Amino acid sequence: MRTWMQQVAELKKKHNIEVIWVTSGAIAWAELKTSFNGHRRTLRQKQALSAIGQPLVMDLYNLALHANNLLGAQVLLTAGDMRDRRRKYNLLNSLNELLRMNVIPILNENDAISTEQIQFGDNDSLASKVAILTKAERLILLTDVDGLFDQDPKKNPKASLISYRKSLGKADVLMADRHSKSAQGTGGMYSKLLAAKEASRTGIVTHLVRGDWPKNLLHIAEGKVLGTQVGGRFVAQSKD
Repeated sequence: MRTWMQQVAELKKKHNIEVIWVTSGAIAWAELKTSFNGHRRTLRQKQALSAIGQPLVMDLYNLALHANNLLGAQVLLTAGDMRDRRRKYNLLNSLNELLRMNVIPILNENDAISTEQIQFGDNDSLASKVAILTKAERLILLTDVDGLFDQDPKKNPKASLISYRKSLGKADVLMADRHSKSAQGTGGMYSKLLAAKEASRTGIVTHLVRGDWPKNLLHIAEGKVLGTQVGGRFVAQSKD
């Protein structure tokens, strides 16, 4: 988190780029801090764990933000907030005002009260909808793989990374296992491809990149080829 927030600070300082951050991990952190070890969690258990874990996650972000002289703001959302016209308008106003105040919005699904998306845990979709709402130029989805491959690299070591797609079609989305999950969440490449496809329809360039690549956000801002880019203009670079 600290290295990410270091990059967020540099993006603002060097490139004048404003960042809205969407996170997850509340339930996973709560499980680490409690004795809960159930493999099949009921909806009530998920909601309770989310309520426990959310302040833990925000504490970690605050430490990382403060280490880089940044201030963060927590914004919790449900699917209903994005569907209701008035609440969506209020959300947009709040986000714009936070950015005007040089505060980094940290968004998450409000799983403690949400019943519609908690079973899917799809913050990729949330990120895409927020990007569209705020008319963002780019959507960056951090994942635990290098990007989109033409085959499953876990099954075929000769699978090739797809560096660019002008747009995503049905065949591209179907390349990902819709039941796949990340190491600490319920979202996977399938949900990220759906989010990228949704964002690209409004002209937002999306990047699928490995989250632990050093300076990944800064490299994207500098126009370097990294992971998979969906939409926008793609300029291939030499390997020199």
